Amino acid sequence: MAIVGRPNVGKSTLMNVLIGAKVSITSRKAQTTRHRITGIQTRDDAQFIYVDTPGFQTRHANALNKTLNKTVSNTLTASDVILFLVEAGTFGPADQQVLDMLPKNVPVILVINKSDRMKDKAELMPFAAKVAGLRDFTAIVPVSAKLRFQVDALEGEIRRHLPQNPPVFGPDDITDRSEKFLAAEIVREKVFRLLGDELPYTSTVLIEQFQQEGNLRRIFAAILVERDTHKSMIIGNKGARLKEISTQSRIDMEKLFGGPVYLEIWVKVKSGWADNEAGLRAYGYE
Repeated sequence: MAIVGRPNVGKSTLMNVLIGAKVSITSRKAQTTRHRITGIQTRDDAQFIYVDTPGFQTRHANALNKTLNKTVSNTLTASDVILFLVEAGTFGPADQQVLDMLPKNVPVILVINKSDRMKDKAELMPFAAKVAGLRDFTAIVPVSAKLRFQVDALEGEIRRHLPQNPPVFGPDDITDRSEKFLAAEIVREKVFRLLGDELPYTSTVLIEQFQQEGNLRRIFAAILVERDTHKSMIIGNKGARLKEISTQSRIDMEKLFGGPVYLEIWVKVKSGWADNEAGLRAYGYE
């Protein structure tokens, strides 16, 4: 199941709630998700495989965003069902652009997220009817991913479209991504959350060493930015901001990995990385 929508409609939050674990990072910064993230939820009688996609990007045409948009397109054609997320009360050109790219031969469920935020609940039905008129959706489900409202109802609709196949993953798997990948994503989430709009979009995280000694994980990470001024922003006054990024990252890693983590983070300037296709592949962008 592909989860798609414009940036910042809550795709990653919804997937984390559906699988019951945090495998896709979240922040208010648009384009937080940059990779195809698979989340897995195994029930007694079914296995749900969700794919969180980057928000389809129309504003910037650099190599990074072209790569992200290609990731979205490739995911759609391989899905049994598509969850098309919109924000309750809001449907603009960016939403329409995502809707236009959805394949006609794949069932699409319209998921109206953040429905709890609508001040006048009577407006929800007319809004749903307006969007429903744009395509033949297989179902329409208002939800609040953050509050878990109607998430079970959404899972019930998804279940109707599951193919009859043996399970693809083991019963305890929650993602197909490595711990090394997840560690990088956790650090990037903290960078985005603690700097917000201060830091330009073009920053990423590279795990330079990932060592496991018994239950202890030793992780050495580099935050890549494009300018010295960006480096100063992340480090902060007397290193305070970088320390906070490190502390919050370590706590989340220990929670996800189920053991102690020793974490060191550096900040490195690598100008032009987001517009270099060969460099993007080296940093894990497909």
